[in-house]
Amino acid sequence: MFSFQRFKRSFVDASRGIFYIFRKEQNFRIQVVMSLFILIAIILLPLRPWETVVLILLAVMVLTMEILNTALENFSDMFKPRVHPYVGVVKDLMAGAVLITAIGALIIGLIILLPHFLSFLK
Repeated sequence: MFSFQRFKRSFVDASRGIFYIFRKEQNFRIQVVMSLFILIAIILLPLRPWETVVLILLAVMVLTMEILNTALENFSDMFKPRVHPYVGVVKDLMAGAVLITAIGALIIGLIILLPHFLSFLK
């Protein structure tokens, strides 16, 4: 049975998490600003529907990876260094995953947006 109160509580909890990471993580704030630039480009440039979808998915993917990275780092910090020396390795792996995602998003974003920017400037 659907409970509006449970749904509302879940939404409030999720919002609190997003506000937390926005306040605490500089990289997340930078990625949000970059996502806003992408949204502005989507609005201003004559993109095809699939280009718009890809750009939105890329922005969401980078932000989601940063949230997962922060969650894992915070969880790992509860145990570090008592549990295992691989805690640092796990944190580095997650940071690497975010970096690869961001670089991939940048490359794909440039492939999609650069021709539009160049034709817009002509």
